Amino acid sequence: MDKFLQEAINEAKQGLEEGGIPIGSVIVHDGKILGKGHNRRIQKGSVVLHGEMDAFENTGRQSAEVYKNCVLYTTLSPCPMCTGAILLYGIPKVIIGENLTFLGEEELLKQRGVEIVVADNVECKEMMNTFIQKNPELWNEDIGV
Repeated sequence: MDKFLQEAINEAKQGLEEGGIPIGSVIVHDGKILGKGHNRRIQKGSVVLHGEMDAFENTGRQSAEVYKNCVLYTTLSPCPMCTGAILLYGIPKVIIGENLTFLGEEELLKQRGVEIVVADNVECKEMMNTFIQKNPELWNEDIGV
């Protein structure tokens, strides 16, 4: 398995251990992790701290040139909010752990020229399926249902 996807999975597990939603993300530039994060909406009482948004926050301010040479890894297909941040900062490639439990805005990303790779990772699917079955209210809140 790709070591950066594994790091995103580790972030998702950390979020779950904290009582949150198990979605993790990592932003990589030139083979090095610039920032990583996990969904912390529950832990922080936040409306915006999805895994990708937390990774962006932890990456900090970077020049457009840096972001245009990054790959974003995420355990789950990006929602509209996270898709907007990916497009805003010009991330050219997104590696997605799985998109069966939730299909985000992959088509929009593709239409805007972002390369999408879906790993179809079993661990990501199992983690989300288990969480959704045990916590349907939290999951629906997270995706705006």
